[in-house]
Amino acid sequence: MSEITILLVDDHPVVREGYRRLLERQDGFRVVAEAETAAEAYRLYRTTNPSVVVLDLTLRGPSGLEAIRNIRLRDGQARILVFTMHQGAAFALKAFEAGAAGYVTKSSPPTELIAALTAVARGRQAVSIDIAQEIAADRLAGRHSPLDDLAPREIEILRLVASGMATETIAAALHLSPKTVQNYHYGIKAKLGARNDAHLVWLAIGAGVLTPQTFHDEP
Repeated sequence: MSEITILLVDDHPVVREGYRRLLERQDGFRVVAEAETAAEAYRLYRTTNPSVVVLDLTLRGPSGLEAIRNIRLRDGQARILVFTMHQGAAFALKAFEAGAAGYVTKSSPPTELIAALTAVARGRQAVSIDIAQEIAADRLAGRHSPLDDLAPREIEILRLVASGMATETIAAALHLSPKTVQNYHYGIKAKLGARNDAHLVWLAIGAGVLTPQTFHDEP
């Protein structure tokens, strides 16, 4: 197989450095660019055309879900592997819905990341063992997540609204009109049965959309 070029997307430089070293120790792997934000990931994808994008879901501003969506809108054949701390089945399924081809948790052994990256580069799908078990357990138990009723774009807006970002700021970040963001906001509240914005925040935390890091990272 020819060389696999990689765009690595994570908002922590030290983390990126560690994973870049891990990946480039593998024969035939080369990291051609690194990005900290969804916007930077989209820009670098256009200029570097990597074989695979390896990205975290938790980024400053718009998340990895938004990066997946934008990259796939530009290139329907883009190969994207999510590499994240989010361990819930619902997040993994939403990442695939947005256009990802693989999902590996950061708690997985390095060998799983390498195997998944190779599979995605070859046009296949891949999930880490822990996520495959989560998905199977959820389906067998018939468990329902609040995220099941939301599209990836709605989850993105839920995360930004619940983190305290203003409507105008969200609109600018996602290239939408404030009115469109407001419509999404009301629609999300209706789908989740949120009585008010405080309840919406509570639901977002319960679904794992928000983490303590979110409140530190958002402007």
